[in-house]
Amino acid sequence: MNKPNATLKIGDQSIELPTMAGTLGLDVVDTRALGNQGFFTYDPGFLSTASCSSSITFIDGDLGLLYYRGYPIEQLAERSDFLESAYLLWHGELPTAEQKKEFDFLVSRHTMLHDQMLSLYKGFRRDAHPMAVMVSIIGAMAAFYPESGDVADPKQREVSMFRLLAKVPTVAAWSYKYNKGEPFIYPRNDLGYTENFLHMLHGTPCESYQPSPVLSRALDRIFILHADHEQNASTSTVRIAGSSFANPFACIAAGTACLWGPLHGGANEAVLKMLADIGDVSRIGEYVSKAKDKTSGFKLMGFGHRIYKNMDPRAAIMRQTCHEVLDELGLHDDPMFKIALKLEQIALEDEYFIQKKLYPNVDFYSGIVLRALGIPTSMFTAIFALARTAGWIAQWNEMVASPGHKIARPRQLYTGPTRRDFVPIALRGA
Repeated sequence: MNKPNATLKIGDQSIELPTMAGTLGLDVVDTRALGNQGFFTYDPGFLSTASCSSSITFIDGDLGLLYYRGYPIEQLAERSDFLESAYLLWHGELPTAEQKKEFDFLVSRHTMLHDQMLSLYKGFRRDAHPMAVMVSIIGAMAAFYPESGDVADPKQREVSMFRLLAKVPTVAAWSYKYNKGEPFIYPRNDLGYTENFLHMLHGTPCESYQPSPVLSRALDRIFILHADHEQNASTSTVRIAGSSFANPFACIAAGTACLWGPLHGGANEAVLKMLADIGDVSRIGEYVSKAKDKTSGFKLMGFGHRIYKNMDPRAAIMRQTCHEVLDELGLHDDPMFKIALKLEQIALEDEYFIQKKLYPNVDFYSGIVLRALGIPTSMFTAIFALARTAGWIAQWNEMVASPGHKIARPRQLYTGPTRRDFVPIALRGA
């Protein structure tokens, strides 16, 4: 929806810029015509720039809202499952019972990796980080499915999307197995999406792994909560890579590489490291005091959020899930979990944390849940990438199919030398 123009005054020059409104959220000023007037906007980190229009995910950080296609994340986490949420992200509507059955079936038909990929795994060191392996294996899929490069064909895009959603859990689980020196466990198509991943992760040829419904549901919720989060760094990376009509497997590999960064996907890993550093409940007061001291340079990991100025809506769901898992496994007396629970209590009751809105965020709880599920910290970001694949491919498909598609080409504020002439090396001063 268009609104009255905004007028930008620069000296004596006035530039009329259209303003636009979406269905929810802040209005935007359309600055695309600025370049023709001799100006660009300067916004490092794109903190105030809408890089695209999208109908997939909406966030209101002040109110603590997260919607997938208009549906509150709380309702999806409580009533949906991951594949149904993935269908919603792709298609814009919840599936009928028949559509859901067909979608689940098609995903289950694509879970196997090409047998030659076994050779790719064997080329890595045994201690290779799972994310390094995942970036490589996902990108290599483009060599096994060359037809996927025809991104203008909606059918090829759909097949690629199913392949990615179905195969990334296998890629992640096998990365873990390779680390451990255990045989790869092949997917079982009679299991649900999350149960199958846990089977490949924890099963062995000697005995199958049967997760309890509570644990399986907990991981499924983690998948739902991390499936998409608007135009974050990794999603923007997928869109930028895809804007050149690059192969979809290459685009998702690029997003995976971006997510690997500790400022993006490694937050829940940092939470567990902090809990290990604290070491004992008796030392919590010391660390809380350090967090309150501006001169200490220390901050508690897993508290507050760049986007959410209120409670992260995903955190409340994960808090409930966390306690369900600890109850199921009888881990409330585990030393690390006791530290986490005490920190949680302080953050929810201490006036300092309340005033600064430093609520526990989704990373605080998800790290605890993943540890309780027997998943090592090296796999945390891989789990994140697995879940976010659903959103990445939905965002990629939306962008590629957009009628107004353009290749991404950010501009810059140049601060280097002005023009100068080349001087032969013999004439240059020491």
